[in-house]
Amino acid sequence: MEDITATIEKLKALRALGVGVSIDDFGTGYSSLGYLAKLPVQALKIDRSFIILMLKEPDTMTLVSTMISLARAMRLNVVAEGVDSEDQANFLRLARCDEMQGHLISKPVPRDSITALLRTKETPEAVA
Repeated sequence: MEDITATIEKLKALRALGVGVSIDDFGTGYSSLGYLAKLPVQALKIDRSFIILMLKEPDTMTLVSTMISLARAMRLNVVAEGVDSEDQANFLRLARCDEMQGHLISKPVPRDSITALLRTKETPEAVA
């Protein structure tokens, strides 16, 4: 991220190849609103630290809602990381989050078992 212009060009080249680009762990570290406005990305992933606290802390719930609204206004897909409970999933559905990741959806699966898991009809939908 030291050379934002070069980073943008590299990301555009990846997108031209059909690679999807997401901002991971949004709201922490180097992710910022300035980068969100400049980088050619398709999705914003909300860091699990926000998801874990959102039902316990009203201010965190407001942040999550705001991140979802911001991403949707910028026509970005929204992914919530670390969704572990139905209550979290219900709130995220109401907030119009596009996708969820976490133990509620699936526990970690060994690489060799992924194909079989994806073929089962009992796999919960990742899309809200």
